[in-house]
Amino acid sequence: MSTVTFNQPAEPRHAAPLPVLGFRERRRRFVSTMMLAATGVAAALTVLPLLLIFFHLMRAGLGSLNPDFFTNVPAPVGESGGGVGNGVLGTFILVALAGAMGLPVAIGAGIYLAEAEGGRLPNAIRFITDVMNGIPSIVIGIFVWAWIVVSIGFSAFAGGVALAIMLLPMVTRTTEEMVRLVPRELKEGGLALGFTRWRTTLGIVLPAARSGILTGVLVALARIAGETAPLLFTAFGNPFWSSDLGKPIAALPVQIFQYAISPYEEQHRQAWAASLLLIGLVLAVSLTARFLIRSPYRSR
Repeated sequence: MSTVTFNQPAEPRHAAPLPVLGFRERRRRFVSTMMLAATGVAAALTVLPLLLIFFHLMRAGLGSLNPDFFTNVPAPVGESGGGVGNGVLGTFILVALAGAMGLPVAIGAGIYLAEAEGGRLPNAIRFITDVMNGIPSIVIGIFVWAWIVVSIGFSAFAGGVALAIMLLPMVTRTTEEMVRLVPRELKEGGLALGFTRWRTTLGIVLPAARSGILTGVLVALARIAGETAPLLFTAFGNPFWSSDLGKPIAALPVQIFQYAISPYEEQHRQAWAASLLLIGLVLAVSLTARFLIRSPYRSR
């Protein structure tokens, strides 16, 4: 005769008591929390100026944005209406001219510095490039004024030269750093396949560093697009439509400066609207740069 056994009910399990934190562990957690909060406050303070600027520009300049503002030239002094269409066109011409003159030189110099590594000449070029990065833009404007404007007069060409000089150190150093980030194995693989050094650089290294270089180029172009001081000494400004590289040309930063120092309230409002337009263009370029550096392997 079989016997039936019944399982005994399991005794309830009690959660293990939490360990009592000592003074040192409590202190470490407190310091960690405070440092995390401090970094969060620092990050907020970094973003706050941009948000305040953008909010004020939206409040002061959004009301003046209309189709005529983008397509018309400035109205006569004291009259209402007008726009900054010639300034937008002039800014694009100046930035394109500066890029055409400065980018090939800057990218080539950056590739040379990345490939040459040590040596007196590369170190001297790096030092000069770093010094150029710290030169005030107004000094560059005065230099181009004495070098070009005194000889041929105010012109879009002189403004493009001034902006190209500002472009050189930024793109040179960015290109050098991006090329250095390319894994050395890629270069060695190309050389092992029998490629020459220049062909390896152009065909393997540059495509690998393309997104970083393009990002640096766009950031540098956005940087020079907002420069005012060098253009006051070179491009000078023009209240009419002009695309002649040998004559003075309008530029959005110069028009903002002229409107801001004007005694007329209407031009003050247009200065705020033009500032909003300029920061919108810079923001668009920055977002494009962020898109370019996005990893193609990141999950969507």
